[in-house]
Amino acid sequence: MRVMIADDSVLLREGLARLLQDAGHEVTAAVGDAGELLTAVAAGRPDVAIIDVRMPPSHTDEGLRAALEIRERWPGVGVLVLSQYVERTYAAKLLAGPPEGLGYLLKDRVSEVAEFLDSLGRVGSGGTVFDPDVVRRLLAHTPLSTLTPRERDVLAHLAEGMVNTSIAERLHVSQSTVEKHVNSIFDKLGLARTPGYSRRVLAILRYLNP
Repeated sequence: MRVMIADDSVLLREGLARLLQDAGHEVTAAVGDAGELLTAVAAGRPDVAIIDVRMPPSHTDEGLRAALEIRERWPGVGVLVLSQYVERTYAAKLLAGPPEGLGYLLKDRVSEVAEFLDSLGRVGSGGTVFDPDVVRRLLAHTPLSTLTPRERDVLAHLAEGMVNTSIAERLHVSQSTVEKHVNSIFDKLGLARTPGYSRRVLAILRYLNP
């Protein structure tokens, strides 16, 4: 898989590059700011771009804006965002778009090599990956009074990018039970079927932006 890395920390950037190369991936660019990343992506599309949220010059949202631009201009490029903190607004903006080929992980997760590589592979193949800690912290700040405890559990797993069969296995219930919970969540949030939109993503967004 062809991967590009954008992080202003030389140590992390080089460490990621070495990790990915050892795992058999091709690192086509490793840059220190968002502008360099966009130039690199325009010159040669990677399968996945790994992007830090905060980069020069202001160290606020440069990485996020680059991630959003990549998803708009080159939707075939997977985006895996790494952040030191849970950025509630940033996560909401990413979730507002199509969920395919999207990931958001805390940087601490990189140390869990097998899990990180698995997440990268899922994003590269068009899947969605959200760090469980990110999901828990995001949902902890949202009004969940309309949902039952089990519906909250299902919603958290949906936000992690899990499909119904995986949620059923995790919660030790049947797939039909999970489907009923998912439909109940959609109903309580007033999310009708709309072509071109993912109700799963909209459900998370409704809570992130009450």
